[in-house]
Amino acid sequence: MNRMLPGTRALRTFEAAGRHLNFTRAAEEVGLTPAAVSYQIKDIEDQLGVVLFTRTSRSIRLTPAGAVLFEATAEALDTLQRAAGRARRMVRGSAQLRVSLGARFATNWLLPRLSQFRAANPTLELTFDITDQIRDFEADDIDVAIRFGTGRHDHARSDRLFDTVVVAVCCPRLLESGPRLEEPRDLVRHTLCYRDWKTGDMVWPNWRMWMAAAGIDDFDDSRCVAFSDTSQVVQAVAEAGAVGLADLAMIAGDLAQGRLVRLFDIGVGVARGATYHLVYPDNLAQDPRILAFREWMLAQAGQPGGASATQNELPSGSSSTV
Repeated sequence: MNRMLPGTRALRTFEAAGRHLNFTRAAEEVGLTPAAVSYQIKDIEDQLGVVLFTRTSRSIRLTPAGAVLFEATAEALDTLQRAAGRARRMVRGSAQLRVSLGARFATNWLLPRLSQFRAANPTLELTFDITDQIRDFEADDIDVAIRFGTGRHDHARSDRLFDTVVVAVCCPRLLESGPRLEEPRDLVRHTLCYRDWKTGDMVWPNWRMWMAAAGIDDFDDSRCVAFSDTSQVVQAVAEAGAVGLADLAMIAGDLAQGRLVRLFDIGVGVARGATYHLVYPDNLAQDPRILAFREWMLAQAGQPGGASATQNELPSGSSSTV
């Protein structure tokens, strides 16, 4: 007699548990409690008549039978996800371009320019996937992405948009009512905030680095206030009268409209030349929608049309993630 197979939701839970070998982390990924994950795994075991995990008080591991099912489940779920992505792309047709980008870039750079894009490309509609999480172009139904980094992505091409330079800013009223700011060292009398972020050997410019660029090597940064995102820095500058370090390209609109003021002609670049890139799959490089968006983005960023493009040559048919 044929046994009923578990549904895709249960299999997704099993795949997460098998990948993490931890029910708590699997629960966080699939949006369940650890107890619910354990219950679903037990239900699958009862359905199939096999034990999938060996459990101890401190850890779990896949049984040989569990390892066989895990490999097949991961492959099947990936195949289904890619097929669903292709189906969604077919349904939305050629008049839409789906763009994945982070919230900060969307709010501060792209959305204020969106009306210009629509005027230049009236037959092309942009839809957005707002995230900084890793995306698979095919499986997640993404046509093009804007990502911060070095621009090196497997099976994809990328175009550098602009340099990332971090500058000191304040709100106008601080210059009107606060202590005078005649030289960089005067900033020590103010609350200084910055974005605390690093990955590998790449560190987002902080106040110690900015002060060093200003020729101040004895700066004590113990009183600086760290935030996880630049938007929080800008909010502290605008609402709390702090002085912050912000990405110049992301605050150009605030500077132009007088909401923020740049202090001193000092900027610090991000290590290893990391900046924002337009990234798209190599097999879609000649897609008219991507070509139109690419040309417009490079023009807005002040880049020559294509001179900055880089391509990673890899076997055709491979997937790409950003």
